[in-house]
Amino acid sequence: MRSKDRISYFYDGDVGSVYFGPNHPMKPHRLCMTHHLVLSYHLHNRMEIYRPHKAYPTELAQFHSEDYVEFLHRISPDTQLLFAGELARYNLGEDCPVFENLFEFCQIYAGGTIDAARRLNHQLCDIAINWAGGLHHAKKCGASGFCYINDLVLGILELLKYHARVLYIDIDVHHGDGVEEAFYFTDRVMTVSFHKFGDMFFPGTGDVKIISKVVETYQPGVIVLQCGADSLAGDRLGCFNLSIDGHAECVRFVKKFNLPLLVTGGGGYTKENVARCWTVETGVLLDSELPNEIPENEYIKYFGPEYSLKIPGGHMENLNSKSYLSTIKMQVLENLRCIQHAPSVQMQEVPPDFYIPDFDEDEQNPDERMDQHTQDKHIQRDDEYYEGDNDNDQNMDAL
Repeated sequence: MRSKDRISYFYDGDVGSVYFGPNHPMKPHRLCMTHHLVLSYHLHNRMEIYRPHKAYPTELAQFHSEDYVEFLHRISPDTQLLFAGELARYNLGEDCPVFENLFEFCQIYAGGTIDAARRLNHQLCDIAINWAGGLHHAKKCGASGFCYINDLVLGILELLKYHARVLYIDIDVHHGDGVEEAFYFTDRVMTVSFHKFGDMFFPGTGDVKIISKVVETYQPGVIVLQCGADSLAGDRLGCFNLSIDGHAECVRFVKKFNLPLLVTGGGGYTKENVARCWTVETGVLLDSELPNEIPENEYIKYFGPEYSLKIPGGHMENLNSKSYLSTIKMQVLENLRCIQHAPSVQMQEVPPDFYIPDFDEDEQNPDERMDQHTQDKHIQRDDEYYEGDNDNDQNMDAL
C-alpha cells in the first residue's frame, strides 16, 4: 500500500462549471460528478489533494503559438462575431465553441497537468492524477476535437526536464494525434495510442504484451497515461465495447511497471459512466477495491436506477479477427525492433522550473471583482473537501 503522500490528486471545482453550449457532447460537469464520487468512497483521505494553479499565458506558450494563446485569452462570446477570420484560422467554431470563461477553463486543466508533472519531477509523489486533463487533440496553432490547450504536451515538456525518455499511452477511443504530432521528430517521447481506426475496431485495451515490449525496449523514466473514457460501451460518441473493468485493467497493468506515473482524463460523453470509470481507476491507483453500491453523494440521482459502480461491456460483435490482431501485433513488434534501444540524451544543464510571476495583493484594484479561484486561496471550500482532520488541513495548506 502506498503512503498517502505518494499519490497527488488535482482538482478545481471551477473546471466543471463551464458550459460548451446546447447539444454539445462535452460536459465538463462530469468532472464534478467524478470528484464527488471519489469523495463518497473516501478516497481523498488516502491522497494529497491539490487545487492546481491557473497556468499563465507564458506557460501555455511553451508549446502553443503566442498569437493563438493571446486570442484565446481575449475572445469571448460577446466579441466573437468581430473575429470571423481568426475563428477560422484557429479552428474555433462548432466543435470548439467560444464560451464564457473559456480561457480560465484552459488555464485550470492545463495547470493541473503541469503541476502534476512538477511533483513527479521532484519525487514528491509516485503517481499524479488530473482527471480534468487529457485534451490530446489541440495543436500548436489551433483547437481541435473539443480541445483548446494540449495539457499533455505541456506536462510532457515539464517531465523532459528531468527524464531522458517519456512514454505516452492513450486509451481514448480517438487517436492522440496532437501529442503524437508535437513529438514526432524526437526520440525522447514515444506515443502509443489505442483507438478506433477507419471502419475497423482497434482493441481499446491493447495487447498487454505489446506495451510490455515497448517499456522493455524504450526504457522510459516516466509514463503519461491518458484514460479517455469514450472507449467504454454506451458512450454517446465512442463506438467501442469496453466494460469499466476492462478499461481499468489498462491502468492496473501500466501501474505495475512501478515507474513515475501521470494519469489524466480525456474523452467521455456519457457523463455518469465517465464518473464511474475514473472513480474506479482512482481506486486502482490506490490499490483499493471499491464496493459496487454507490454511496450517497450530491449526484446520486444520476446513477439510478441500479446505483451501481460497475457497468457491463456492450453486446456488439467483435469484428477484430485473431489474424488481424496478430498482424497488428507483428507490425508493432517489428517497428520496435527497428528503433534505437533506449536512446540516450546528450548531457546538458537541466532547465529550471518555469518562473511564475508574483502579484502584490495590496496593489490590486479593490473595485475589481475577485474571481472564485482567488477567493479560494483564503478560505476552505466546504463543497470539495470533507472531514477536516489534521491530514486534510495539511492538504489545504498545500493549495
